[in-house]
Amino acid sequence: MQRDVVHDSPLRGRVAVVTGAARGIGEALARRLSEAGTHVALLGREARSLQDAAASLPGPTLCIEADVTDQDALDRAAEQVAGRLGDAAVVVANAGVAAGGPFRQTDADLWRRVIDVNLIGAANTARTFLPQLSRTRGYFLQIASTAAFGSAPMMSAYCASKAGAESFARALRGEVEPDGVAVGIAYVHWTGTDMISGMDDHPVLRALRAHQPWFARRVHSPEQVAEWLTAGVTGRAPHIYAPPWLRWCQPLRPLFPTVVTRVARRELRRTDSDELAIDLGVMGAGGRADWDAHISEAPRSRPPR
Repeated sequence: MQRDVVHDSPLRGRVAVVTGAARGIGEALARRLSEAGTHVALLGREARSLQDAAASLPGPTLCIEADVTDQDALDRAAEQVAGRLGDAAVVVANAGVAAGGPFRQTDADLWRRVIDVNLIGAANTARTFLPQLSRTRGYFLQIASTAAFGSAPMMSAYCASKAGAESFARALRGEVEPDGVAVGIAYVHWTGTDMISGMDDHPVLRALRAHQPWFARRVHSPEQVAEWLTAGVTGRAPHIYAPPWLRWCQPLRPLFPTVVTRVARRELRRTDSDELAIDLGVMGAGGRADWDAHISEAPRSRPPR
């Protein structure tokens, strides 16, 4: 059931850009922002899924198929947004992919792709839309993850990229504040997207979740996460925690790497080497769509993998 539009929302009538909006958190956030009265531009790699997502939104929308690692494509997207909807007042760098498996057995191009999408893509998004955000005195939201709190083995690219994205956003915040642009960082925990659909096949992630307290093991729906994110966007929050109890983890962050390492080491020692040798590869339908598109667009001279 569609929620009632919040008529007095400060977001009403403003333009929001959400990357990775074809599915998962991005799609849910685009919907919630539209319900709050924004005109939403949905950016992503899956044109049909973007169109399907936009078709059910209550407000004005724009769908743009664009790869966040392609600066020229993003620059063209920004021109379309300004021309069709107006300058963006909210930009959410949400596009992300993940790959699981031993570092030594992960395809080097796949490992690099995770970094490119999650970190370089976020920087590209900021670079492209900062001129618009400066004119609107807007808000840039970087979607990070609790993966930045403590790096899990078998997820090296994802953890590195999310830690890097958090650090990038912190650095950017100080640079753009004089222009009236606010930068927020969203810390997202277990969320029921297709990215974690194979989590039980990942021995380290399975063990880390099992060792968390009951409330921390809960998987939240993308819709619930979008509610928390929208509240943060509305208030131009410097930090958004999804779920909210994560804010109390910030003072404990120095302890997390040691805890994660200890749990992971114990799990790796007692897990059969054949199971650890399994290369899980790209995680989730969205990640596979991005990887397939990336492969199809690769130069013909690239050697086969």
